[in-house]
Amino acid sequence: MRLRNGVVFRNGRPLTEPYVVHNGSYSSYRDNFPAVAPGDNGVTPEWFLTLASHVVDGELVVPPGRFFAMGDNRDVSYDSRYWGFIPQENLIGRPMFIYWSFVTPPNQYLKTGFSERVAFIGRMVLHFFDMTRWRRMFKLIH
Repeated sequence: MRLRNGVVFRNGRPLTEPYVVHNGSYSSYRDNFPAVAPGDNGVTPEWFLTLASHVVDGELVVPPGRFFAMGDNRDVSYDSRYWGFIPQENLIGRPMFIYWSFVTPPNQYLKTGFSERVAFIGRMVLHFFDMTRWRRMFKLIH
């Protein structure tokens, strides 16, 4: 699995992903994963240390019993590109639909301090109506 210019390739073939949202921004690490070294892109220390051991011929090889997850709002998703694989035993269900979607600024999830969390909650309360993505509400996931 790899990304080239934001397009996901699995087993060497590009995926058709009509549900993916791109905001037009560019990040060499995010959009050309795993070809570009993580550097200072908000990657967790554990993933920074182990990522290279899972790359073979420019492709990320997902080990058995592990999953690689990416969000559909791809340019702002803090996903497996930043924190690594999900063990199968951590998956307990299957998504059915999107029940709520809120505009989140890029790298919001990288901020983990208490004051940033309080500020984010305040932002959600103040902007619930104008920053909720109403068109995505209750959208079925295939």
